[in-house]
Amino acid sequence: MKRILLFLLLAPALLIAAGKGNKKIILTKNGSSTYKIILASDAGHWDSLAAFELQKYISDISGARLEITDAMQNPETGAIFFKKDPSLKTDGFRIYTKGNKIYFTGGMRRGNLNAVSSFLEKYLRCRMYTAEVKVIPKNKNISLPEMDFAESPVFEYRDINYKESWNKDFSYWHKLDSDPESKKVWGLFVHTFNRLVPPDKYFKEHPEYYSELNGIRVADGQLCLTNPDVLKVLTEELRKRINENPNAKIWSVSQNDNFSNCRCPECSRLDSIEGSPSGSLLSFVNKVARQFPDKTISTLAYQYTRKAPKTIKPEKNVNIVLCSIECNRSKPLETDPTSAGFVNDIKEWSRISDNIMIWDYVVQFKNTASPFPNFHVLQPNIKLFARYGVKMMFQQGAGACTGYEFGELRNYIIAKLLWNPDVNVSAVMNDFLNGYYGKGGKYIRKYIDIMTASLIKSGAPLLIYGNPISAMQSYLTPALMKRYNKLFDEAERAVRNNPDILKRVKIARLPLKYAMLEQAKVIIDGKNGIVVKERNGNYIPNPAVVRLLNQFELESRLPGRMVINESGVTAEDYVNTYRNLLTKTMKNPLGLNMPVTYVTKPSDKYPANGIKSLTDGLRGLNDYNYNWIGYEADDMDVIIDLQKVKTVKKVSVDFLQDNNSWIFMPRRVEIGVSDDGKNFTPAAVINNTEPEEKTGAFTETFAAELQNSNARYIRVKGINMKVCPKWHKGYPGKAWIFADEVVIE
Repeated sequence: MKRILLFLLLAPALLIAAGKGNKKIILTKNGSSTYKIILASDAGHWDSLAAFELQKYISDISGARLEITDAMQNPETGAIFFKKDPSLKTDGFRIYTKGNKIYFTGGMRRGNLNAVSSFLEKYLRCRMYTAEVKVIPKNKNISLPEMDFAESPVFEYRDINYKESWNKDFSYWHKLDSDPESKKVWGLFVHTFNRLVPPDKYFKEHPEYYSELNGIRVADGQLCLTNPDVLKVLTEELRKRINENPNAKIWSVSQNDNFSNCRCPECSRLDSIEGSPSGSLLSFVNKVARQFPDKTISTLAYQYTRKAPKTIKPEKNVNIVLCSIECNRSKPLETDPTSAGFVNDIKEWSRISDNIMIWDYVVQFKNTASPFPNFHVLQPNIKLFARYGVKMMFQQGAGACTGYEFGELRNYIIAKLLWNPDVNVSAVMNDFLNGYYGKGGKYIRKYIDIMTASLIKSGAPLLIYGNPISAMQSYLTPALMKRYNKLFDEAERAVRNNPDILKRVKIARLPLKYAMLEQAKVIIDGKNGIVVKERNGNYIPNPAVVRLLNQFELESRLPGRMVINESGVTAEDYVNTYRNLLTKTMKNPLGLNMPVTYVTKPSDKYPANGIKSLTDGLRGLNDYNYNWIGYEADDMDVIIDLQKVKTVKKVSVDFLQDNNSWIFMPRRVEIGVSDDGKNFTPAAVINNTEPEEKTGAFTETFAAELQNSNARYIRVKGINMKVCPKWHKGYPGKAWIFADEVVIE
C-alpha cells in the first residue's frame, strides 16, 4: 500500500512569491473550480498522461476535479492548455500565463509530463521522495501567480540504476529514463560480445574468433576484432535481433567484462598504432555501424579501452559509453590528481565524438550496505560531464539491491542533478531529509556532514571496491563511530512516536551497524572487537557484538530482502555466516597466537593482519579481503612454533576458492613436524578434492590426523597451481591461493 504524507498548510492558499506580476490566478476556491483542461483530440500518449496527472493532483490537493476536454466552450472560463512546441528540446517545456489562461507547452517526447511534475513541485509544493513516500499538501483554495518559465535538460538521456528509479511513477516524476518502458530504447545493453558471438556455439570449431593470449586462443575472453569472419557472424546475429525488435534504437556492440582483449599480431598492430586497444575495438564497431545507419551502435570505453584512439574517429551513429570505474570518489574528478587520466579521456573522446554516454559509479560495489560519503562530489562531477558535451548519463547505483546506504537520498539528489546540474544540492538534501526522516532529518544531515568532512580531512581515497575496515583510518575511526551512533540515537528519539519514520531512520542506521560488525573482525579483542577475554584467560564471542548482530538481523528485514553487496549476498546470508564465524572464533587449542615464520613471503597486496593472522583464532569468510593471506603464483610455506614439544594429534588449515577472482584451492597441502625447526619429517599430505571449475566463493578445510606426533614445530605447505587453468579467463595469468587459520590440536 502506498503511504502518502499529507501536509496541512496553515496559509489560506497555496501561493508562490515568484512570478511575473502581482495578478493572481484563482485555480480552485472552496474545493471547486471553473477551470478546464484543454487537450487536443489527437493528443499523444505523453500529453494525455500529463493532463490526467495534473487533474489527479489538483483533485487530491483541493477536492476540485477539473474536466478534461478537447474544446473551449466559454472563452471567459479559465483554462489550462496542453500544447506541443517542436522548437523545444525533446523533454523541455515552458509554462506561462495569459490572463486567466495557463499554457503548458512541451517538447516532442515527455515535455508536458515533465512540465506537470515541475509545476506541482514549484507551485503546489508536492514532493515524491520515493514511489511510496509523497507529499501532497491539502488546501481547497489554490491561488497562483502569473508565470513564465522554461526548463530543458542538459542531458538528453538520464538513467539512474537504483531500484527506486525503475518504478514508473518515480521515473516519470523525476524526468528519468530508468523505467522499463524507457529502457526499451536499448536493444542490447553493454557487455554483448558473448551474446552476439557465443563461445559455446562457435569456439570449438572456430577458436580464431576469440582472443589470442600468449599464442593461445581462449573462449572466456573477448573477440578477435580484426578477423573478418567475426564481423560477418556478429552483424548477421545483430541484424536478426534488430529485425525481431525494430523499435529499439540503440544496440550495444561492446566488450565482455574482463581484460582479456585479443593480442594476435593484427589486433596488436592496430592497437599499437592507435595507442590503445580502443583502436581495434572502434575500427570494428565503425564497420558494424555502417551496416545499420538508422540505428545507434553503442560501445564501451571501459578499463583497457578507456583511452581514445589516436586517429580513428567514431561514425556518427556510434555511441561511446565512457566508464569511471577506477576513479576515486573522495574528491571531484577534476581536482583529484589520481583521476587526471580519466579527465583527459573525457577531453579526448569529446574531441572526436558528440555522442557520449558517461557510466558513472555512485555506490560502493563491494559493500553496498556500508557508509559511502560521496555526496560532495556528485554535483562537480556531473557538471564536468555536462561541460564536455556529454549527452547521456547512466549513474551506476546499487541496482536491484535493497537496504543500500542512503539509496533513496542519493537517488533523489542525482535525479535533480541530471535534470539541472546547477541545482542547490544542499537545499535539495535538506528538503529530502526533513521530509523523509521528519524531526530526525537534522541529525542525519549532521551525520552526513561530519562523515564527509572527516573523509576530506583525512585525504584518504574513496573507492567503489572499498570497505568499512579500510575506512577505519579516515571517516570510520573508532571516535567517529561513537559520535555517529550518538547522532542516530538522537534521530531515533526524535521520531520515536512515528512508527513509519522511525523505521526509515533505523534503515538509514543499518550501514553504520554493518560497519561496526565488519570492524569488530579486525579489532578482534576488547570492547569493540569480535572476542573478549574472560578472567580465566579464555576468549569468548563479545556479547556486545552478539547483541549488535541480533539487532542487525531483526532490523535488516525492515527494507525487505536486504542485499549486502553486488554479489547478491543477503543480510540473512551475512548474519548466518557471521554466526558461524563466532562459533569458530579462538578455537585453536595448541596453536592459538603461536609465532609464525614465513618460509615463502605472501603478497603485499593481501597480508591480512600480518603474520599473526594464521594463528589469531579468527577465521576467514567467503570474502578474500578479510583475514586471508594471499600468495600469487607461489606456494604457501609457513612454520608454527609451539614454544615447546607437544603432542599433536591433528593439523588443519583453511583455504579459499573464488575462481572468478583467480583464487583456487592448493593442489595439495603437506604437513611436516620437527623438534629443531630445521629438519622436518613428513607427517601428512592432503590432496584437494574440490574441482577448480567450481564457481562462487567458498572455503575448504584441509585436515590431517597425525597419530599423536610429538613436535615443537609444525610446517604447513600449500602447493599453488601457479598458472590459471587453460579454460579460465585468466590463463596464462598467475593463480592465487588464499590461506587462513592453521589449527593445531
